[in-house]
Amino acid sequence: MKKWPKIALIIGTIMTLGLVLAACGRQATTSKSDQQTLKLSAQAPLDTIDLAKATGYGQTGNVYESFYRLGAHGKLTPGLAKSTDVSADGKTYTFHLRSNLKWSNGDSLTAKDFVYSWRRTLSPATKSQYAYLFDGIKNATQVNKGKTAPSQLGVSAPDKRTVIVQLEKPIAYFKLLMAYPLFAPQNERVVKQFGKKYATQAKYMVYSGPFKMEKWNGTGNHWQFAKNDQYWDKKVVKLHKITYQVIGNTTTGVEIYQQKKLSLTLLSNQQVKNYRTNDQFKQYPYSLITYLKWNFHDPDDANNLATNNQNIRQAVALSVDRSQLTEKVLGDGSRVPTGFVPGGLATNAANGKDFATEQQVANTVTYNPKLAKQKFAAGLKEIGVNKVSLTLLAADDDPASTVVTQYLKSQLEKTLPGFTLNIRAIPGKAANTQGQKGDFDLSLSGWGGDFNDPITFLQIPQSNTAYNYGKWSDKTYDDLIDRAQNADANDAAKRWQDLVDASQHLNRVQSFTPLYQANYAYLQQKNVHGIIHNTAGTQWNYKYTYIK
Repeated sequence: MKKWPKIALIIGTIMTLGLVLAACGRQATTSKSDQQTLKLSAQAPLDTIDLAKATGYGQTGNVYESFYRLGAHGKLTPGLAKSTDVSADGKTYTFHLRSNLKWSNGDSLTAKDFVYSWRRTLSPATKSQYAYLFDGIKNATQVNKGKTAPSQLGVSAPDKRTVIVQLEKPIAYFKLLMAYPLFAPQNERVVKQFGKKYATQAKYMVYSGPFKMEKWNGTGNHWQFAKNDQYWDKKVVKLHKITYQVIGNTTTGVEIYQQKKLSLTLLSNQQVKNYRTNDQFKQYPYSLITYLKWNFHDPDDANNLATNNQNIRQAVALSVDRSQLTEKVLGDGSRVPTGFVPGGLATNAANGKDFATEQQVANTVTYNPKLAKQKFAAGLKEIGVNKVSLTLLAADDDPASTVVTQYLKSQLEKTLPGFTLNIRAIPGKAANTQGQKGDFDLSLSGWGGDFNDPITFLQIPQSNTAYNYGKWSDKTYDDLIDRAQNADANDAAKRWQDLVDASQHLNRVQSFTPLYQANYAYLQQKNVHGIIHNTAGTQWNYKYTYIK
């Protein structure tokens, strides 16, 4: 999601996470191998299998494994490390690797492979879009900027089975990061052996996870994962193959699924309505918030007055009937948000409450047309005008984006007399480019979580962060996030409260206006069991999947 990398992209682009979704194979035969074949579909071809350069990691945890992997409900489960020691100050992690670890080609997998991998990913020449996730590891930021040699990065291998990581400050969610394929090892010998060919085809790569990739030639719409017989826990892996096929639309996907040539297929909003009562209907939620991003440095002076007016922003937020939006307009199981952090992402260790429950603030992201009218009138008076006309930038190549923008135009103009919402719908890639340039009044955007901690969302609105395209800057908010990340980083209770306070502040000022939390629906064959799906990070885990 990178965030989703975070790549918080305009909604259409963000769906690139969807290459995490999967793809299809050939007709089943009676062989045991084919009986244990999962047939999946992907929305787009793979752009790279180089874990240092990837722009999404939703399913790559199946071929690349780090110290941990994500199990059910976002819980950490064993990976390449058999145990971990953490210093009292939370700044030194010592990972003890399993004995006799192997790469898929039979090479020994050792601690130095982690050291090499991290240095390679952070090298400025690699241009990793996820390099920011290393922030907080000693010298990581400086290495990535080319100001410090990679050898100064805070990771070392005193012996073949020990990796020591030095942090500049405690990172409360550091273990969760260590389940991310971005932090998996890379084989230096193989990188050098293949040179420019490295990771350009499946055969020019080696793998550390339960599966290895085959039949990917760098392009093309077909590839597959095969069971990795060198994997340390291969005895629990039941699938022999996972086949992938790019399928351009959900109608075609359902047709192929009905021919039993797909194990799982994504449904469109309309298809959800048709198949909701089907016994093969399956929903997989995501920690993905779709929201309105306001431009606080709008190039149009008049519009800039409107976007910087808190009453106007609050009026817009209060005009959206999110229950109607999710249940009737989308109709795909999407959820009503309580703030910028989605539900189901993280819970308070002290009381078990969902962060989404604790971030709620009355009359902020709820539907209240009467209060909306009052705030809009107050906002118009404050900026000295009697009407406002803003343009919403959105992607035109995503069906959900189209229906949402149409709904917003109708709802806002109906609720707020004097408000006009113009729609500028362009291809998702172009919309993201315009967003980065600050060429918008409002943009329909999305953000997906990289890991199960509120900071994966709450770091985005900070001043001067790469994905804060609207250039919102607020000292109160920045101070709360800074406190959570530094002074209170090693105190779980205080840190949690800092994040709650920050999210509540975000709700009050509405610099980011949440619309809905995405949910995705599928048809899944009844003989498929054991898929582990998580709402954030490496969403799809097929290690324990089997065909019954």
